[in-house]
Amino acid sequence: MDGLILGGGFNPIHNGHLGCAKAVAQRMGFDRIVLIPCGCVPLPKSMPLAAAADRLEMCRRAILNFPYFAVDTSEIERPGPSFTIDTARQLRQKGWEKIYWMIGADTVSQLPSWHQAAALLQEVHFVVVHRPGWALGWEKLPEPFRKLQQNLVEGPLIPISSSDIRRRVAAGESIHDLVPAEVECYILEHNLYRTQNAATPAKG
Repeated sequence: MDGLILGGGFNPIHNGHLGCAKAVAQRMGFDRIVLIPCGCVPLPKSMPLAAAADRLEMCRRAILNFPYFAVDTSEIERPGPSFTIDTARQLRQKGWEKIYWMIGADTVSQLPSWHQAAALLQEVHFVVVHRPGWALGWEKLPEPFRKLQQNLVEGPLIPISSSDIRRRVAAGESIHDLVPAEVECYILEHNLYRTQNAATPAKG
């Protein structure tokens, strides 16, 4: 297998991202995890993101001590909205045989609205991470998306969120146990998230 993909804004990347991806990869037999930070979020009401260069560098620093992690820059380098189907096709052009893409169960309800959603289901094998205490109404989804219930994998409950980290930084609170040390240093050195709106406008 080429690797387990975890995409997202990583605004910023944190220990929850890394811990959950590692646990799921181990359960599924992957020996490589590929982070794909998005370039430009296609959703009009999405939250602002820190600059792509900053989020990419934080991802790279976050995995310095984890050799089984890698970072792919496809979405950062590609102009226009970061549509997942475009990324999947680009990875196939690079030689990937099958695209295993990890998403949280809370994201499944949004999939029908993603760009070329029907084709996306054919291009990507979604690994749906179910977290304790989360319930999803599968019967409410369009029929093709209900099949993703077969792809459920139990993931650890790690109560860390990027939004809380941004809030803490803006309030001058510690994020020491929430992100890798290298990421914490980068955030502080580059004055990221000093205010809740201190970001540049930025998936499906």
